[in-house]
Amino acid sequence: MVAVSTALTPPADAVPPVRHPDAPAPGELLGSHYAHCFGCGGEQPHGLHLEARAGEGVAVTAEFTVTADHQGAPGLAHGGVLATALDETLGALGWLLRVIAVTGRLETDFVAPVPVGAVLHLEARVTAVHGRKIYSSATGRIGGPDGPVAVRADALFIEVKVDHFIDNGRPEEIQAVMADPDQVRRARAFEVNP
Repeated sequence: MVAVSTALTPPADAVPPVRHPDAPAPGELLGSHYAHCFGCGGEQPHGLHLEARAGEGVAVTAEFTVTADHQGAPGLAHGGVLATALDETLGALGWLLRVIAVTGRLETDFVAPVPVGAVLHLEARVTAVHGRKIYSSATGRIGGPDGPVAVRADALFIEVKVDHFIDNGRPEEIQAVMADPDQVRRARAFEVNP
């Protein structure tokens, strides 16, 4: 096992994560935060269509099926796609803390190849919080939630304000989201790391 970099090691005065009282209940499907998100969006034809559920404590589970569109080497998932699946699952933790956060750092270990057609079972949890910094880790398993580990990651997310997306996103997409009459859908578009 590779040692975690010091950038991903919480400082001594970091605190344990606290699940927000209004967080989705354990087992609840979190749904897509944005229809065009490559990780979770249903309107992204070659996306992961990852489905995440709230877990116990400050944890989520997710799964996605590796399709031929996700391959790198013939018949195997592309490593970047696997890193995206981990990042998307880690990003879903924001629903449980009720914060908007973006990936600051993601370190991924590729343990075993993931074949096309496999279902990757992911689990992520927040390990510590220090100011705006959220420390977390995730694993991806093949063959079920208790199957062998294929990928794992440690991550640092940074809490941001919605202005981060409005100021930096492509204006056409931002305007389309802001013009959506559905207030819930409009708010969800900015709630989780896209």
